[in-house]
This record gives sequence, C-alpha cells and structure tokens, in this order.
Amino acid sequence: MYRMLVSVVAGLGGALPALALLGAAAMQTGCASIAASAAAGMAESLSAAILDQEDPELVREGVPAFMLLMDSMVRSSPDDAEILGAAAEIYAVYGTAFVDDPDRARTLTSRARVYGQRALCAQRKRACGIETLSFDAYAAAIEGVTRRDGNALYSYSVGTLAYIRANSADVGALTGLPKIELALNHLLEIGAGDDAGAVNMYLGILNTLRPPALGGEPELGRQYFEAALVLTGGRDLSVKVEFARGYARLMYERELHDRLLNEVIAAEVKQEGFTLVNSLARQQAVELLASADDYF
Repeated sequence: MYRMLVSVVAGLGGALPALALLGAAAMQTGCASIAASAAAGMAESLSAAILDQEDPELVREGVPAFMLLMDSMVRSSPDDAEILGAAAEIYAVYGTAFVDDPDRARTLTSRARVYGQRALCAQRKRACGIETLSFDAYAAAIEGVTRRDGNALYSYSVGTLAYIRANSADVGALTGLPKIELALNHLLEIGAGDDAGAVNMYLGILNTLRPPALGGEPELGRQYFEAALVLTGGRDLSVKVEFARGYARLMYERELHDRLLNEVIAAEVKQEGFTLVNSLARQQAVELLASADDYF
C-alpha cells in the first residue's frame, strides 16, 4: 500500500581541529547508523500497525499526524526518493480512501502527485519534468526507468492516479490516464515485486473505465484483475471489489458481481498487511450489493 521508509541525516558544524573532526566523524557514523536503524524500525512498525488496523475511523483520525511528519522529513531531505515516495503514497491513500470532501481530496492528492513526481526525479534525473513531456517523449523517459527505479515509478504512478481520481470531472486530468497506464505496464515489465498485485489491479481498473464501443478493453481488464487475485493469494479483498465495480458492472454480469462481493463479505478481514484495506473493502462490498438491483 505504502512503504514507510525513513532516512536519518546528521550534520556537524564548526571549525574543529583535524583530530577532533576525525573522532567526531567516526562517532557520527556510528550514531547515525543506530539512529537510522531505530527510525526505520519505528516506521516499519507504524506501517504494519496501520495496515493491520481493523478500525478505519481510527486510521482516519490518526494518520494526518504521520502525514505532517512526512512533510517535515521531506523538508529535511528534499531529494530523498524513498521519503518522497512514501509521502506520495500516504497522501494518495488518505486523499482517496478517507476524505469525503471533494475540494480537500483534490488538495491532498495534488500533493501526492507532486511528491510522486519529485520521487521519480530524485531517483532518475532524466525523468525530471516528465509531466510536461509529449506522449512520445514521456514514453521514452519511462522506457529508460530500470528495475532499481521501480519503487519511485510506483510512487509516481500511485500519486498521479489518486490525483486523476480526485479530479475526474476535469477532462484535462483524465488525459493523463494513457501515460499512467504506460508507466504501470512498464513496471510489470521491469518487475514490480511486492507491488505487482496492486499494479495489476490498477491496470484492471484503467481498462474497465470505458465500454468496448468507446475504446475500453474490459476483457484485458478482467485478465489483470484475475492476475491480481493470484498474486495476492486472494488476501487483498479490494481486488474483488474493484473487479465487481469495474468489470462486472461494465459488462452487466450480475452473477459475477454478486459472487465477488458476497465472497468479500464472507471472507476473513484479518490478513497480515491487508486488514485495513479489507475492512474498507467489506464496507464497499455491502454498499455495492445494496445498489445492485437499481444498477442491473
């Protein structure tokens, strides 16, 4: 969902004698290493606690404090791709999953997009300013992204997708979808690692936004959703919700729609790393089933 990665940078100032400076440098290296390990451990534990939380409202109330912390870390390390990526992802998740006010959602996801762009730029300088490029130039820049840049590309994609979703009434924002689809496909080509399930789900959503008559590719979208189910071992219930909402509703497949959503409702919400996501998915499954008679 998002990677809470922390980098700790310490600095020493003042005109110190050479011997004292050497001693201070040695001490600084050891202390920085210990501090970095402690901070990374705390961030990892906090991330796990959030993802394994059954109460979405508690997360809704508590995560903003962590978002402010991420902002302060970005200020301290403005060119750290990992910190920028983590900030992009947490703003994207919060802005799309926990904010009901459209104006506020647009504000938060706009920051997610900017952080994502900065993360990709920090990781790969040739990708700086990528949002201003023509499609062909953009495609060339994405093609140059390597496996080692994958985390930054994922954060960029998630931040931009969140922004587009929050600005879905803006035709200008929607024109960015083909670029993000290209970026996500490239992620799969270079190896998306632990994010592969989410990347396939996002591609499933993108390919089921429109019916075939308007250029959509719902059957390709179905393949992506099915791949996401395999990659997550069925533990991420949001995949089934998006499968039902995107493909089943678009193709008017009521039986598939109801089966997927009933499976979500009947499933065990507690899954390590997915409990929060699953709690939200169950709420959405109930709402989608309640509106199914009117839709179909």
